[in-house]
Amino acid sequence: MLRSLKDLESCAIGATDGPIGEVKDLYFDDHAWVVRYLVVETGTWLSSRQVLLSPMSISNPDWGNRLLKVRVSQEQVRKSPDIDARKPVSRQHEADFMGYYGYANYWGGTGLWGDGLYPYALLPGSPAFGMSVEGQERERAAYARDMKARHRHDDPHLRSCKAVSGYRIHASDGEIGHVQDLLVDEDTWAIRYMVVNTSNWWVGHKVLVAPQWVSGMHWSDESVNVDLSRAQIQGAPVFEGTEALNRQGEIGLYSHYGRAGYWAGPAE
Repeated sequence: MLRSLKDLESCAIGATDGPIGEVKDLYFDDHAWVVRYLVVETGTWLSSRQVLLSPMSISNPDWGNRLLKVRVSQEQVRKSPDIDARKPVSRQHEADFMGYYGYANYWGGTGLWGDGLYPYALLPGSPAFGMSVEGQERERAAYARDMKARHRHDDPHLRSCKAVSGYRIHASDGEIGHVQDLLVDEDTWAIRYMVVNTSNWWVGHKVLVAPQWVSGMHWSDESVNVDLSRAQIQGAPVFEGTEALNRQGEIGLYSHYGRAGYWAGPAE
């Protein structure tokens, strides 16, 4: 299922031995379009310090109660490497973070997470459950094809999800609106769509634009270029919320744009 950025913000984080704090932001890789870290503001037990947690550590999220349980203790969080959420996270900082928690590095492979699809697959002894070997291979191949077209081997870039909200969207023939939200796959933590509010162009509505259709992101002027025309976006299916979005709806969206879906298998 897809979760919106707004749904994820303020989710409580529970360690193996007590509460840690609340999600304040997410850092995503703007080449792979995958959430790499949750920025968590701890409670008074740790002087409201901000810490990073990886989706690799999340276990059995309780979405009904907005609680993300993690496989780390309060003491591990207490001793974790410091970050400054106002500054970019360097690869050296990531290496220190991964080493501290004993995680395998997610970079260097052909999948969303190393050579796999799911963050928990990088944990020692954790199989990629819930999908057949054939299904994993299909999705891995589809992802590898997509990333080849999106400069998979460029330098990494981690960006704030919250900061992207409000960025102006430019179609091939002019401005069309702004980013209102991001939709994240709760299993892989891939960002599947930007929710684009078109009301500042015409008496519009909200539509979805997939990262595969982004031709450029410009952090200096807070804008995103997409490889779509205004007419294509104007005629796109209206986004009415994650509850109403299923695989058939996604197929209809991709069919409208004449693009191949990010999924590799048949419709679910």
